[in-house]
Amino acid sequence: MLDVRNLTVSYDGIRAVRDLDLTVGEGEVVALLGPNGAGKSSTLNAIVGLAPTTRGSIRLAGADITRTPTESIVRLGLTQVPEGRQVFGQLTVDENLVLGGLAHRNGRTKDEVREGLLELFPILRERGGQAAGTLSGGEQQQLTIARALMSDPRMVLFDEPSLGLAPVVTQKIFDLIASLRSRGLTMLVVEQNVELALRISDRAYVLANGELKLSGSSAELREASGIQRTYLGLGGG
Repeated sequence: MLDVRNLTVSYDGIRAVRDLDLTVGEGEVVALLGPNGAGKSSTLNAIVGLAPTTRGSIRLAGADITRTPTESIVRLGLTQVPEGRQVFGQLTVDENLVLGGLAHRNGRTKDEVREGLLELFPILRERGGQAAGTLSGGEQQQLTIARALMSDPRMVLFDEPSLGLAPVVTQKIFDLIASLRSRGLTMLVVEQNVELALRISDRAYVLANGELKLSGSSAELREASGIQRTYLGLGGG
C-alpha cells in the first residue's frame, strides 16, 4: 500500500529525516517508534505532503505521490489523524464531520460513511450538535479520528493518538484502532506508548536522530530489552 524510498526531509537546511526506507502492506498495521526528535512526525507529514521532501520517493498503491498536494493525496485514499486533537472547536461535532468529508474519494456515499462512523463512535451521535471545543479530551480524539475517516480512506497515518490522554482513555482509543484493524484498514502509527503500539501492530520501525536504526516484527521488538533501553528509553527487563 505504501512504499517510501530514500526519504529525506529538511527544514532550513537541517535534516529531520535521512534516507528512510519504509513499507506498509495492504491491511497491515505498522508502528513508527523512537525518542522525541527522532523524525517520526516529519516522516508522516512528508508522506501526506505537509513537510518538504528533499529527496526520495513516496508511492501509494503503486502511484507516485511525492510532492503531490495534500488534498489530492487524501482523495487518493491516504489521510492523517494529527497530533494534538486538532478539532475545529467553534464548530459542532456534525460540522467537523462534514468538513472531513470534503475530500471524500469515490466509493461509498458520505452518508454511508458517516453512519458507519457513528456506529463505531456512538458518543459522537449523542454530541452531534455540541461545540467540538467543549468535548472531553477522549471525545475530541474520537472526533479527530472520525473526521479523518470521513474521507473513506484506504490508509490512515496516526500521529501520537494517546498524547495527553488518561490511561483508561488511551486504552479506549487503542481498542478503537484495533477495531479499525479488524475491518482491514491499513495504518501507520506513531505512538509514545511503545507497549501499546507494539501490541496492535504487525511490524515496527525504530528511528533515532532522523535515521532508521532497526525494523522487525512487533513481537520481536517487544522481547528485545536492549533495543528498548537503547532506542526507546524504556527499562526493558
